[in-house]
Formats: sequence, structure tokens, C-alpha cells
Amino acid sequence: MAIIGEELRMMTHVARLYHLQGIRQPEIAARLDLSQAKVSRLLKKAQDQGIVRITVTPPSGTHPDLEDGLQERYGLKLALVVDTAPDNERMMLGDLGAAAAYYLQTTLRSGDVVGISSWSASLLATVQAMQPVPGLKGVRIVQAVGGIGDPAAAGHASRMTGQLAQLVNGEAVYLQAPGVAGSAESARALRADPFISAALGELDELNIALVGIGEITPSSTLARSGNAFSSKERAELEKLGAVGDVCLHFYDTQGRPVEFEMDSRVVGITREQLAAARRKVGVAGGNRKHRSIRAAVEGGLVDILVTDQETGSALMA
Repeated sequence: MAIIGEELRMMTHVARLYHLQGIRQPEIAARLDLSQAKVSRLLKKAQDQGIVRITVTPPSGTHPDLEDGLQERYGLKLALVVDTAPDNERMMLGDLGAAAAYYLQTTLRSGDVVGISSWSASLLATVQAMQPVPGLKGVRIVQAVGGIGDPAAAGHASRMTGQLAQLVNGEAVYLQAPGVAGSAESARALRADPFISAALGELDELNIALVGIGEITPSSTLARSGNAFSSKERAELEKLGAVGDVCLHFYDTQGRPVEFEMDSRVVGITREQLAAARRKVGVAGGNRKHRSIRAAVEGGLVDILVTDQETGSALMA
């Protein structure tokens, strides 16, 4: 049922662009990273479902006006707003994951290079909600942040990367290093390793960066992995004005980089590589993340946002 709901959301979005905003099908296809044939099929399905009559009738559970508002206010390529229970984290993660999974299934193309952040619960939910995507060739799924951590959490990052690669008939590229090294010297040594260097080099070619949006306080998944900064280091980050992170790169309320000494210990995608990705898809929600999500979209750290209705409304307030 989740897939059907996400298809209805995409049908509605395409129908509004075409019928209400007068945007032609080739431009819609380019804007949403869909084939023109897919756009045509979605418009036909929208008519068959009764979504398109004289006006576009959004189905229950979709929020096209809010999505349009977020796109206009923050310059997003696309906003997907999901009905969920933001105070029930497990349910919220499942609903956000289903929406992000459907987006990926409909927009991935042969030859795409996808970077995925290793320690995000929302991205794990996305991969778990994915259905196999037939017909793709030459897709590479690259770990964007080091995936080795505490043995108690071992396997999380590599399983997520491998599972996504399998679902899209692609190749998994693993980053066999910790996300946060013990020192700047050890981080430099890790980056110089030929296998790690090759994996990091793949991140220069990203069509899609698939990321979570973190707070200063690490998620339980990141904390268990051992790839989080210490409480003393987090206190220093707060003094510097940090409110959140994307791939362990911290930023302030305007989404501007917060530079601090511990940056040199991160093994993963650089700020420059992230900025150069053709699409930067952020999957995040919940009341405690309102500030960090707002800052991420203010600073253009993500240009496609999958979030919940309450967060979307808070971003428009």
C-alpha cells in the first residue's frame, strides 16, 4: 500500500505541473529526473484515477500546496511531504523511507553513481522499503562515510550499501574505514590507502547523494557505531554555532560550514564532493530535527527533501 500511496503523490505532482502550471512534458521530465515516457504514463494514470478532471484533486494524505511552498521558499528541486506520526519515530522512519524509496525507484537511471550516508536510520528505512528496480545497468552504490565501527554495530553500513546495490542490479563500492578516525594523522593514512582512496574518488562522480540530516546530539545508530564525536567535542561545536550535520560535516543556522579541528578526522565525502552532486536527497523528519533541517535547506546542503507534514509546516512558519 505504501508504494501505491507514493505513486499517487508523484501522479499528483506531475499533474499539477502539467495541467495547472502549464509546464511541458519534456521540461517536467528534466526537472524530476524522469523519462518523458514515465511522465506521460503518470499523467494517463492520473486521469484514470480521477485525480485530473477539470482541476487537479490531490488524494488524501498528499500535501501539494505545502510541497510547492517549500520548493519556492527554499529553492528546492523537489519536496515530498509525508503524512505520518512525528512523535512515533519508528512509524515516521518507515513512512519517510517509503516515500524516499519510491522516489529512487522512479528516478534512478542506468549508469548513475549514488552515494549513501552510512549511519542514517532514515536511509536504512529507505533501503528496507525499496523494491527491485529491473532494467538498470551500470549503477554504482558508494558508501559516502566510513562504514567500520564498533563490532556491536558492525555490518550495518555494508549491509545497507550492498542491499541497495542488489536491488538496482548495481555494484557496491565499500568504504572500509571508520567514519571518524582516532586522529588526523590516522585519517590521512587511511585516505592514502589505495582501496580507500579509490572508493573516495568515486564520490567525485555522484549523480545522487542520499543523505540523512543529523543534529548535534548523534542518533542512536551513529552513537552505537562509534563514529560520533565525543560530548566534549560536541560542546565545542555548539559554541561554534553548529546546529546539525550532513555526512559528519557540521553547519550553522544558515547552513554555512562550521570549521573545527575534528573535521580532519572524518573519512568520507568532502563538502566539495557533496556540493557537486547533481541531486542531494535529504531524508529526515521529526520535531527534534526542525532546526537542523531548516538550516540544511537554507544552505542548499540538500535540494530534494523528504520530510513529514509537521516539519514541512514548521519550515514554512
